[in-house]
Amino acid sequence: MKKINSYRSLITFGFTTLISTCLLTNPVFAQQTDESKPYSVGKPLGVSGNPASDGDFQAMSSNVKVYGGTYSAESCSYDAQSGLIVVPNRGLPQSMQKNDAWVSLINHDGSVHTVRWIGVQRPDDRKKLSPPLVLNEPFGSDIMKGILYLADRDGGTGKDDPSVAVIRKFSMKTGEPIGEVRIEDAGWINDIEVKEDGTIYATETGDFGKPNPNPDTWKVWKVTPAGKASVFVQGPPLNVPNGIAFDPQGNIVVVNSGNADVLTFSQDGKLLKTETAAQPGSDGLVILPDGTKYVCSVFNGGVSRIRPGKPAELIAKNIPSAASMCYDSKTNQLVIPMNANNGLAFIPLD
Repeated sequence: MKKINSYRSLITFGFTTLISTCLLTNPVFAQQTDESKPYSVGKPLGVSGNPASDGDFQAMSSNVKVYGGTYSAESCSYDAQSGLIVVPNRGLPQSMQKNDAWVSLINHDGSVHTVRWIGVQRPDDRKKLSPPLVLNEPFGSDIMKGILYLADRDGGTGKDDPSVAVIRKFSMKTGEPIGEVRIEDAGWINDIEVKEDGTIYATETGDFGKPNPNPDTWKVWKVTPAGKASVFVQGPPLNVPNGIAFDPQGNIVVVNSGNADVLTFSQDGKLLKTETAAQPGSDGLVILPDGTKYVCSVFNGGVSRIRPGKPAELIAKNIPSAASMCYDSKTNQLVIPMNANNGLAFIPLD
């Protein structure tokens, strides 16, 4: 009976996911509430109604190529040693199935190298492994010195089960868990960036979409190599902080989802500079060795390029649900997970 119920849950989730995806990617579908309305089908990848004020559909830029093979991915990281793109897939939400996430390996051309690398086992079998595997709903990711860091969480299985942010570490050589750090005062964290000494910086997006959001919930955390967590920056000028990265000088750069600001902080938390992306709603952030910043908007679908000392320019448009991207240095391209669209967008750079 337990197995049958599990299958029913998966079927229910699949149907719910299908409907949710349609609603996210095709507002016309969402409006079909009676038989008198016309039959419709899905559109090519693009965005509808945002940023266009008239609601017209806008196709994705021709310089963007999309490949599947991922599921509900929020981030990616490029592993220069293996030459592979590492993508955490969130799997079922915590409220439906704990410990269901996995990690995929993707080739430069978008083809799948390994569908499930970490997390090939069923959720119920993972606790029997040696060492046990726990991977619930990973968001941000980073690779440093052969270690894969994932911004995960525990709890959140119901309204009476509080969520706690956990940064999990895995060996890039074996895929085995090699430790974790809990941030007890954070329900979840979004993006992470790791320094060579193992210091982790993480964004807590906090209140978002509420009538009266609390700015005190917008934070950047700093976690020492010994695992001590402290608040690095809190409140304005943060505004729903999301993507985070280091610039060539070692400063900490954060992009806001609540506006178009790109904030550069010194290592002691002082605001050094504010730049502006071409669109608000920022999620992903990549900074190249020459200081050029690339910022993608999860709400508007554009990718901004900000060269040092110059205003932002859009180099790609209308990528739906453009989440936390990574940079493939081998082939000089951006890779952008598209979250609910279950795919990766590839953008070659000039």
